[in-house]
Amino acid sequence: MTSTISSPAETGHGVAVVFEEMHRWYGPVHALNGLSIDIAPGELIALLGPSGCGKTTALRALGGLDVVDQGSILVDGKDMTHVPTNKRNMGIVFQAYSLFPNMTARDNVAYGLRLRGVDKDARNKRAEETLELVGLGAQSSRYPHQMSGGQQQRVALARALAIEPKVLLLDEPLSALDARVRRQLREEIRRIQIMLGITTLFVTHDQEEALAMGDRVGVMNAGRLEQIAPPAELYDRPQTRFVAEFVGLTNRVPGKADAKTVSVLGATVELLPGSAERGDVTALVRPENVRLTQAKDGTGRVLAVSFLGSLCRAQVAMRDETIVVAQMAASDSVGLFPGAVVRVGVVPAPVFATTD
Repeated sequence: MTSTISSPAETGHGVAVVFEEMHRWYGPVHALNGLSIDIAPGELIALLGPSGCGKTTALRALGGLDVVDQGSILVDGKDMTHVPTNKRNMGIVFQAYSLFPNMTARDNVAYGLRLRGVDKDARNKRAEETLELVGLGAQSSRYPHQMSGGQQQRVALARALAIEPKVLLLDEPLSALDARVRRQLREEIRRIQIMLGITTLFVTHDQEEALAMGDRVGVMNAGRLEQIAPPAELYDRPQTRFVAEFVGLTNRVPGKADAKTVSVLGATVELLPGSAERGDVTALVRPENVRLTQAKDGTGRVLAVSFLGSLCRAQVAMRDETIVVAQMAASDSVGLFPGAVVRVGVVPAPVFATTD
């Protein structure tokens, strides 16, 4: 069966979403603390952060499942702050599949259309098309208990898309799946989202998911947005210590800062904006920017080597007792073994530095 899912131009997908100075309190907890984000039409924003940072509260506020105490939410230029959930036309996919066990995949997907008064033939046609879109056209007559976790989540995604929502909300939709299925499904979700051009807010605590899926990634901490940027910029040029330490792996290496540069591991590298700029500092160096060279006069000794498929990580103890982790291609790790003496250096990539 060939899918005839409507294009963004036909359905009006790709609307702008604006969070303006949103605040939300739960008693003494300031869950959202002045959150402001502009989401472009058709953009996928991934909100990333630890538990309790406010990312799910932001998603629920957009979906009308929670209220904001201050601030506003604009969708396609219209103020939706106090509009009831059932009038916002948003598709939501949660971590729990929440499928009706006594309904087939087709009937689960068609359920939202039935609530909207769509006649049976039209809603079944739409359900079949949407199941085809998510790769489950052949399973439309199956019940949830006859499907894998990944298939059930695809049904949940199809159900959210079947109503042709203005905005798609994804709240940790992949966290209950095993790693292989999670990777496969995130690629499928991204493909479908780009194809439909639907504005999407994706909430996750998984850094890899956020960086792989988001046009931009927003890092939240204690209700505040620490930084929002394209994945590569967020990773290479963090603007705060929290972002530098939360996104990816970092080595905490002693250094000495002097205005715009820092001396670390025998090299002088540029400091990122927001860094401590004078005196003794701790430089946050990415493992892939650490270079190891076997040398009898080296100042480091390899403690352990971990092979991660095409990559390898080596843990090295320095003479001053600093522990440094280096990451490299597995093909470059020949000769590295516990006890090997190595010279440790860094590539001249900008780093963030802090005094604590």
